[in-house]
Amino acid sequence: MLSFDPDQIILPPGHYINGKHRAGAGQGFQVNRPSDGKAAGQLFEADNALVDEAVTLADRAVKQSGWAACPPRQRGEVMRRWADLILADRVNLGRLEALGSTRPIHDVVQHEIPFTAEAIRFYAECADKYSGDVLPTRDGSLGMLLPEPYGVIGAITPWNFPLSMASWKCGPALAAGNAVVLKPSELTPYSTVRLAELALEAGLPPGVLNIVQGGGAVTGAALVAHPLVRKVSFTGSTRTGAHIMSNAAFNGMKPVTLELGGKSPQLVFDDAGDIDEVAGRILRGFTANGGQACVAGTRLIVQRGIAAALIDKLVLLCQGFRPGVTWDENSRYSPLIDARQAARVAQVVAAATQRSGEILTGGSLFDATGQGYFWRPTLLANVGPDSPAVLEEIFGPVLTVQLFDDEDQGLALAAHPTYGLCAGVHTKNIDRALRAMRAVAAGTVWINRYGRSGDFIIPTGGFQGSGIGKDLGRQAFESCRRYKSVLIDY
Repeated sequence: MLSFDPDQIILPPGHYINGKHRAGAGQGFQVNRPSDGKAAGQLFEADNALVDEAVTLADRAVKQSGWAACPPRQRGEVMRRWADLILADRVNLGRLEALGSTRPIHDVVQHEIPFTAEAIRFYAECADKYSGDVLPTRDGSLGMLLPEPYGVIGAITPWNFPLSMASWKCGPALAAGNAVVLKPSELTPYSTVRLAELALEAGLPPGVLNIVQGGGAVTGAALVAHPLVRKVSFTGSTRTGAHIMSNAAFNGMKPVTLELGGKSPQLVFDDAGDIDEVAGRILRGFTANGGQACVAGTRLIVQRGIAAALIDKLVLLCQGFRPGVTWDENSRYSPLIDARQAARVAQVVAAATQRSGEILTGGSLFDATGQGYFWRPTLLANVGPDSPAVLEEIFGPVLTVQLFDDEDQGLALAAHPTYGLCAGVHTKNIDRALRAMRAVAAGTVWINRYGRSGDFIIPTGGFQGSGIGKDLGRQAFESCRRYKSVLIDY
């Protein structure tokens, strides 16, 4: 039985620093439940002084505990125990996640928590698998490239997938021997604290993983600017990523990994195969988590010959969704995170219709859903390349539809002036698939599928305004270490 009463859940109190809960004394902020709009609790954001304390203690902990200097295999053992504890605590952890986020309890327990634990396990294995190098130099000398941890890494995660995003930041950073000070979104603060409690139980030294709560303007800015934070990893909007990059440059020239916004195309050729199968892929690509995913495939670009059949199928599928609170185990469809996001979706849809856009289905909130914000899956046709719905990341379940006649036209429509995070290509012609794979400017291209798998070895990250650097894969682990060149004469 996964369903639960949200009013009976005991929530963790605020920050988690040096292995202890801290209430904080900064500006208070209310945390609301997306499913019904009711208050879940109140927290106090970490001000400059508390962020300084969290970072200073993390720096001290990673040095004095021996976490950075211990045999890498030992770090891996701690992280494997952490992954085991995450799975063992899946119901309790899942309830914290479902109560305060857009993630239904069934999806959290069955998918997101196993995904989170497996990400931790993957990086536990990286700890002793990748090393430096001995370099070819002249006779009488020895050249080496030696990796070492940065020290303290500042991590900032978004509200749409709180647990899995935390594992993407903490997994590689901790496996490489760093400490982490993590700021979750102020909209979804609770489950990450429980994650840190379980890390301590697994044997992570106190202070090596600290959690600070608060908004970006105060807590996030203080974390990025802190002189002991040697690297920053952020997932979120392109605008915020630009502020973080600027802040990091002016406060120590520290490296950043940024996974930012997207406006990803789903390019469907007339040889894509079974219409029902293709429609299912397209649907999942833009409705998962209520469309609140940076990788959401929200631009359908379909060849004219199969457009009518595919659109008809999508309209039918979109009308089958039903809203339900995230603490009901039978719920499968996510609410929008808050009223501001609902207003944002409505604004872009309205702007598109004012420029000749046609709503084929959806276009509004579901009726009679209490105070939650459940947006109907929406298809927008007759949109031009300058439509706001095509140009702007909406972060809601809205799919634009554009038609093309030949391959060159389709590839031209798939290009985007700002974003380059992901793309889907649907065709049974391998030559066409390979041409499209090369032509589309995106950090990830999926062929005849849409969405990530459990293959953590495949990195993710965008081009252009969609970011810098990679999460997941070996690349994320390597980015959490700096490299020292050594030349010895003998």
